[in-house]
Amino acid sequence: MADPQTRLILLTAPEAGPDLKDRLARAVAAGDVAAVILRLPPGEERALVNAVKAVAPAVQEAGAALVLAGGGGIDLATVASRSGADGVHVPANHGAEDQAESDIPAEADGEEDEEDEGDSPLRALRERLRDGRILGVGRLRTKHAAMEAGEAGADYVLFGDEAKLAHDDLVARLTWWVEIFETPCIALARDLAAVPDLLATGAEFIGLDPVLWAGEGGEAAVAEVQRMIQDRPAGEG
Repeated sequence: MADPQTRLILLTAPEAGPDLKDRLARAVAAGDVAAVILRLPPGEERALVNAVKAVAPAVQEAGAALVLAGGGGIDLATVASRSGADGVHVPANHGAEDQAESDIPAEADGEEDEEDEGDSPLRALRERLRDGRILGVGRLRTKHAAMEAGEAGADYVLFGDEAKLAHDDLVARLTWWVEIFETPCIALARDLAAVPDLLATGAEFIGLDPVLWAGEGGEAAVAEVQRMIQDRPAGEG
């Protein structure tokens, strides 16, 4: 697939601190950042709307999209609409997040039983976002979950936010997705040493975990990943 140059996605931590706006402004200026996934803490709708409005200019005025995640079960689509955010990011089990992790079967990547997906929560959310807002999906525990997200109309899928997924397995999952599917994917990097392997998969976006960029001087990590992208040999990935 002939893809454009890989771009960056920044993920925030739910409790990001009062100086988040300033840190975001520095970070998005340090590289070609396509979007920020703003993880919201649990809270009341009005408070979350105001929190989003407070940081949105630092992201959107730099030309990046602001995508909302988390919120402790709050209606993210409503918060996005009221705050002017550009979209929402939800887990693959959207609508069943209260199910305990241990209760969710960890299926192999082989075939799984077909289910009626006509009224799935992801499809319903996609319909609510027909105003042009972005729908992103993460926590894809299986290949089947990723395919369901793509079929539901996700604008992107994110791989690497499952802590139990080993680096080699993440690379294999990304390579499989990029070779077969058109829906863009984000490869989440939790340390700089992983970035070259993730770039080599051809993933459209490299996501940067807050552990990389959200601390003091974190914009240097953003600039370093941008340098890796620019220095990548032509045709690689």
